[in-house]
Amino acid sequence: MKARIKLLLLTITIALALVALWQVQRVANQIKESEEAKVRLWASAVGQRNQMATTTAHFFEQATLDERRKMRMYTDILQSFNTTDQNTDFQFSLAYVNYIVDSSHTPIIITTAADSLITVPRELSGQKLTGDLLAEYSLLPPFDYKLWGMHMRLYYKESESYTQLRQVLDGFTQTFLTEITQNSVLVPVVIVDSSRTRLLAFGNLDSSSIATPDALQAQILDMEKANEPLALTLPDGTPYYVYYSSTPLLRSLRWLPLFWLFIGAVLILVSYYLFRTTHTAEQNRIWVGLAKETAHQLGTPLSSLMAWTEYLQGKTLTDDYTRELGKDLDRLSTITHRFSKIGSAPELKESDVCQATTEAVAYLRSRSPRHIKFNLAFPEGETFVAPLNAYLFQWVIENLCKNAIDAMEHRTDVSTPRPDPTITIVASQDARKIYLDIADNGCGMPRSVQRRIFDSGFTTKTRGWGLGLPLARRIINQYHRGRLYLKYSTPAAGSCFRIELKK
Repeated sequence: MKARIKLLLLTITIALALVALWQVQRVANQIKESEEAKVRLWASAVGQRNQMATTTAHFFEQATLDERRKMRMYTDILQSFNTTDQNTDFQFSLAYVNYIVDSSHTPIIITTAADSLITVPRELSGQKLTGDLLAEYSLLPPFDYKLWGMHMRLYYKESESYTQLRQVLDGFTQTFLTEITQNSVLVPVVIVDSSRTRLLAFGNLDSSSIATPDALQAQILDMEKANEPLALTLPDGTPYYVYYSSTPLLRSLRWLPLFWLFIGAVLILVSYYLFRTTHTAEQNRIWVGLAKETAHQLGTPLSSLMAWTEYLQGKTLTDDYTRELGKDLDRLSTITHRFSKIGSAPELKESDVCQATTEAVAYLRSRSPRHIKFNLAFPEGETFVAPLNAYLFQWVIENLCKNAIDAMEHRTDVSTPRPDPTITIVASQDARKIYLDIADNGCGMPRSVQRRIFDSGFTTKTRGWGLGLPLARRIINQYHRGRLYLKYSTPAAGSCFRIELKK
């Protein structure tokens, strides 16, 4: 039974360990899929950012050309004032020039070409265009033209509306990219072009690790060993590749099953050592108990023989004396046979269970207190034949009956009338099994004791060694392929053990 329980516990432990490992692996795979999905999202966002940057650059390039065309138109209109019919179109042309400037919101400065003296705007009129102001308005090429014989020069810079729009778009793009990066589960990632040499973007990496082309290639190789790169395409059709490595959480989860296997192996080794130590201790208790049982079993006939030796000194030997001496010698032979069968497979013969039981009871009846009664209830006309080793089977009957006698002798309940101490043995059978119930009306056992009566070394007796019932059970369960168990036990009322034997 203990071996089955140990095997069951080991099976459950292994099953739980496998389930735990499978669960960890499943969680790790889910995290890996989540990381890959977010890397794809991050890479797609970078691609969209790049496409947005391209579109924005194209927009501002067109806006710059439009501004330049407006400035060219502005200077052309101003030069038209030099024509002979200028009095006719002057008011209209002047209004149109002001409309161009106002609608484009383009800051302009007009100076004389010779000495850079500012004429427009009015608040700067009379000053020279030099220093930081000249640098600010020289980012775009100026226009030269003549107005009424004077050489003029028009400087301009980007419209304030375009400048604000550029700043807003750049800030939005950067914020969007930062948000995507921070929500990518801290996955280290780099994005390179189709040649795998130009870095487009990176995230969750120290910039020093990709500062040089060699460092970038080394980083790409490390990431390629961890995960297959993702091949994506920009909205304009340009291919690019995304390399990424696992997060510390995922790497920890990958190592966790191995750590658990190591812990499990250590626990199994420790459990095996404890089980082996327990088994060795149990075996030692059994051997000690067997030695004591041997001394106890041999003590009775030896004491009897010693007594007969002293009694017969100086007397004539008669047939009665010879028979009594023969009984003790037979008992010694029986004990020898019993102990010689322990540890080896005993020979089983078809035997009468009732007869073997009767012989064991007859020996006990002659050596038990006279007030102990034995009641054998064997159905008449029925045969109870099963494979038996008579020496060992009778040992079981003796052990059970001796325990019953002890239980009846040590009964302490005197509050109710005490019946005569009686051991009742009842035989019954069905088509497959023979049942032998051995009952007493002794002190019975509480539940806490009932659970441990078959444990080696457990005893409630002051001078017992806790071997009788475990040995009896081993003889019936293992040697005879039957069952020995406690059928019932009631405190202050008695107990009953049942032996089941296969026919």
